[in-house]
Amino acid sequence: MTTVTRAHLADTIHAEVGLSRNECADLLEIVLGRLGAALESGESVKISGFGTFSVRQKGRRVGRNPKTGEEVPILPRRVLVFRPSHVLRGRINGGIAVEADDDD
Repeated sequence: MTTVTRAHLADTIHAEVGLSRNECADLLEIVLGRLGAALESGESVKISGFGTFSVRQKGRRVGRNPKTGEEVPILPRRVLVFRPSHVLRGRINGGIAVEADDDD
């Protein structure tokens, strides 16, 4: 199993679009920066046919240290959640072709 990196994405954009490598890297940085800024400000990011990224607020709760069993407070925090679209789920689960819809 391999990991897709920024460099790999920029190279793929370069091969598909034909812009220079530097322009592709800059374009990718702009897109990722905008996605990050939107999530940081609490907006959801929906990419049709791929999925939706959103930020969820988790409340304060009590956890336990697994070694000692001691109760430890877990402070409220925001967590990033990704919900894949039906299209992406279909592709992952055996290449099942599913038409894109506007709900995911």
